[in-house]
Amino acid sequence: MDMGKTKVLEVIRQGKIGGGESHLADLIELMDKKDIEPICLSFTPGEMITRLEALGIKCYIIETTKPFNFAIQLRLRQIVKKEKISVIHAHGTRAASNVVTLSTHLGIPLIYTVHGWSFHDDQGWITYNLRKWSERLICHYATRVICVSEGNAETGRKAFRLTNPIVIKNGVNLNRFNLTKRTTLQRQDFGFDDADFVVGFIARCTKQKSPLDFLKAIRLAHQRDAHVKGLFIGEGEMDADVDTFIENHRMESYVCRCPFRNDIPDILPLIDVYCLPSLWEGLSIGLLEAMAVGCAIIATPTDGTQEVIEHEKSGIIVPFNSPESISDAISRLLQDGALRDSCRQHAAQHIAQHYNAQQVADAVADIYRWAFYKDIHIY
Repeated sequence: MDMGKTKVLEVIRQGKIGGGESHLADLIELMDKKDIEPICLSFTPGEMITRLEALGIKCYIIETTKPFNFAIQLRLRQIVKKEKISVIHAHGTRAASNVVTLSTHLGIPLIYTVHGWSFHDDQGWITYNLRKWSERLICHYATRVICVSEGNAETGRKAFRLTNPIVIKNGVNLNRFNLTKRTTLQRQDFGFDDADFVVGFIARCTKQKSPLDFLKAIRLAHQRDAHVKGLFIGEGEMDADVDTFIENHRMESYVCRCPFRNDIPDILPLIDVYCLPSLWEGLSIGLLEAMAVGCAIIATPTDGTQEVIEHEKSGIIVPFNSPESISDAISRLLQDGALRDSCRQHAAQHIAQHYNAQQVADAVADIYRWAFYKDIHIY
């Protein structure tokens, strides 16, 4: 094995573009590859894989949606041995669950990045405790645990005495997301006029992101002022619920519904407000990207969001499960141009100063080097 090259297997649960996937794509793109060779393994195909392959990154796909899937272990082992992997970096719980046994058996350092814990207070007792036990098991065998927010680290400490997590907050690729970003798209491409007040939801269509709260809020705000329109971009397990809600409430004339898109840097400058009514988050990449381009923000007080948003300075924090509060915040930002402009400027400046993805890539690369030289594995 080339002792001068650290080969890292980057493992993630899906290839579709989401927060964790954007984080990984930026991490790989920005990482200094003089002494590190990243190789990606995803458990579904998708746009992220296409983006990485275009950069010349070797990618593997083993299709599975199951955690702790022992049926794929032989295939995983073959990839690790074929590529002479030095370090395994798992992004998220499902990815980590499927490589923790392999890394332990082969003695390969496992880095685990927590993009939000898999256990939450709204789950049943059995599910909550089973997932908490799973997280504790993964963290026990991981060589290093990276948390993307201080809140996530504190939750781990309280839930199962997580020891010595490293907090590396998510960052934004400022080459793609910034205040000076110009776009070739127009609002008319999505059915909006320049006079419309466009509120965007750009996230996975899952329970975690609470998409129906967004739609209920848009409906209320639109009833107050017809200039309020909604842009909904994303796919997921709640697609049918979202489509049904829009149809039943006849919102097609003021809500544009789109699947996943690869041109988010060009879309964000078109919207006035970015809304993220999540029930839980580690630290949302989508939120950081929207702030970086100068969108006004409405978001719930999840772990990472509370750390990055200063209420009424860089955005508006609203309670969980409260479409009425979101609607009130939309109306307030529509009517108060000074507050809206102030939030936009403070948000963009804060991201540029404190959440640079290049700094994240450098910090993670240092962990790879430490893990490699601490525990060199020879086949």
